Amino acid sequence: MSRTGLAVEPREESALLRRIGRALAPGAREIPDDTFIAALCAVRRKRWASRMMDLTRREGRIWISREDMEQAAASVDDPAASDPMLLNALEPVLAARYRELGDTPKAALAALRADMLDTGRVLSSAQVARVAASIASAFGLADGDRFAGGAQREDEERAENEAAIERAAQARRRREELRLEEWEQSLVPFRDVPRILHCSQREALRWVAENRLPVARRVRQPDGFELWEFDPAELVALRGDLQEWRRGGQDESGVHRREGGRDARGRHDTALPEPPAVGKHVANAVIARVAALDRYAAHFRTARALARRITLVTGPTNSGKSHTALDALARAESGLALAPLRLLAHEFREALASRGVEAALATGEERIVAPGSRHLAATVEMCPFSNPVDVAVIDEAQMLFDPDRGAAWTAAIMGAPARHLFVLGAPDCIPMVRRIAELCGDPLDEITLHRKSPLRAAPSGVRLNDLRTGDALIAFSRREVLDLRAALMERGRRVAVVYGALSPEVRRAEAQRFNSGAADILIATDAIGMGLNLSIKRVVFASLRKFDGRQTRDLSVQEVKQIGGRAGRYGKHEDGVVAVLADAGSPRFIRDRLAAAPEPPEELRPLVQPDADIVRAIAAEIGSDSLYGVLARIKRAVLRVDDPNYRLADMEQPFAIASALEGVEGLDLTQRWTYAMCPVDDRDNGIRRLVGWAAEHASGQAVPPPGTGRLPPPDRAGREELERAEKRHKRLVAWRWLALRFPDSYPNREDAERATAELNDWIESVLRQHSRARTRR
Repeated sequence: MSRTGLAVEPREESALLRRIGRALAPGAREIPDDTFIAALCAVRRKRWASRMMDLTRREGRIWISREDMEQAAASVDDPAASDPMLLNALEPVLAARYRELGDTPKAALAALRADMLDTGRVLSSAQVARVAASIASAFGLADGDRFAGGAQREDEERAENEAAIERAAQARRRREELRLEEWEQSLVPFRDVPRILHCSQREALRWVAENRLPVARRVRQPDGFELWEFDPAELVALRGDLQEWRRGGQDESGVHRREGGRDARGRHDTALPEPPAVGKHVANAVIARVAALDRYAAHFRTARALARRITLVTGPTNSGKSHTALDALARAESGLALAPLRLLAHEFREALASRGVEAALATGEERIVAPGSRHLAATVEMCPFSNPVDVAVIDEAQMLFDPDRGAAWTAAIMGAPARHLFVLGAPDCIPMVRRIAELCGDPLDEITLHRKSPLRAAPSGVRLNDLRTGDALIAFSRREVLDLRAALMERGRRVAVVYGALSPEVRRAEAQRFNSGAADILIATDAIGMGLNLSIKRVVFASLRKFDGRQTRDLSVQEVKQIGGRAGRYGKHEDGVVAVLADAGSPRFIRDRLAAAPEPPEELRPLVQPDADIVRAIAAEIGSDSLYGVLARIKRAVLRVDDPNYRLADMEQPFAIASALEGVEGLDLTQRWTYAMCPVDDRDNGIRRLVGWAAEHASGQAVPPPGTGRLPPPDRAGREELERAEKRHKRLVAWRWLALRFPDSYPNREDAERATAELNDWIESVLRQHSRARTRR
């Protein structure tokens, strides 16, 4: 018990004594009572915040954040604060937060609910009413009860609409599944074909080989054999063609004639007779031809009509791959530059401008028109397949192996309508590009470049305290990047960061801070490996293992070379050094990976996926307007798992979106496919939000752009608020993507672009402010 009459708990004594010691004046033996009270309050604030968490969660007020509670606890100046006093301290903090969420009570409530959905928490109607009443009070709304009641009714209506959409979706999905099951149950095995067609088994085998008899389904057996199944209705309809097939199947010597060979350009001609499309239930083999997924190159008719030549330019990072290709592109009368990121598409456009060529821009989120220009810079997914050009450049071809985006590179390389196509990439893409050129029948030239400055492995590990100006520290998660950032700033270092959740604009600003010397050290994920020009002397790995979305594994040879190759920028550093943090792994691992030859790819079949034309064609063939039904057929049987030429890309997210959209009435097949391609992150409940937007669109309502939400002063923003802003930015990216495709339903693009710019500026200010504040302390 102190002289203030306040009892100090044993667990508080150590922290309290430290604070008292710091507060004592030189030579003094006591501190004033108010100083003692302030010190005791400081010690108890963490416990008060935890108590507020317990109290508010019991009341169901799950929208109150940890930062709110910590801010409220910081305002309490009574060491003996009771539970009611703690809850009262929350009220002004919450009122200020609500006013920062929007300009009106309605906008604030919408922003709060969106933030909650990002974290996977959905408010009940009663909770919506309660928080709406608090928001009304914060805004000084005279009739707060009416606002709260209206918010509750709207939420109940919204919940009922969502439930109705899900019920309708379940019914439609089941209908499509039954359609597919009924058709599959009607199929017959190969042994029944001769009986149905009145032919010999040998004839039936020959006609299958000639693609005259469509194999409806191929079922792989555990022993490796394949069972063929056929649609009996289709077989019966083909009986009238048998005599012609028999006459055309032999030449004068009685030897069977195989159609095919090579065309006038020496390409393999795989145009065997198409399986006839008959009946209502069309065979998967027929659908595969419609989809062109088992001979995907033929889908790109403009490219196949051109006498294309491909030049593959490979080399490690800092080998100057793009210089020659961009020079050729600038000299051409018309051209196309395809980049993996929006930021890089902008850089391609700027590179062409520096060579005196104005180019238009097309990315998922924006368009820049250049009247009269015949050059376009775009992201790979925006490749125009119908407008022939003289020269095209496709960068980062090693992305062919990426499970999420690889199919876009397959389509771009196969379908870019250019007479001369430059493909740029790391050495490990060589066998895949060769395979694609072979499938397209295009001649391929290869150019191999080498680094302009040497790259070497450090002989020993590097301690965190020994990091130097110009170092880049590589981690493999956002959390680890921010942890390392905090640790370095505690040591007085100025730090820039780059990780995947940051927008391209913020990444570029952080890179500029590092390049200019405003930051000593760059901490980044493997997002550093693409799209940024960085003046790095040494790359230091904080870990030699990463989680790739499926498993935690060692870094591959290509990953070490691609990331480590960022060290030693030509013209600024004589060489580049690649190291590992002490105790994070063996320097020998780095040395061996840098010296190793490119790892042979496990799979050389390029990834493919349908586009809008293919989706529409399959829907017409199976007689369904259900995107779920179309994708279910593709996923289930259109492209064989063991197809010799192609692999079906992972369609899990488009399939999930299509499944959720089944209950939304008023959208046609093409519109549904567009929504299925929208870049959303389901870890933030992105699909649920997307379905809500689609329902508003289908009902004729305008979908308002998401706002920036609460943006506190940068010097008061913590990690949680930074992550919240990053998620709001992702919402805006998805909304802007849809606004380009459905401008009537997604108006006010200017507001969305302003909000995006505001978020980018705020996030960059937070990163800069934290550096300055930490350095001052």
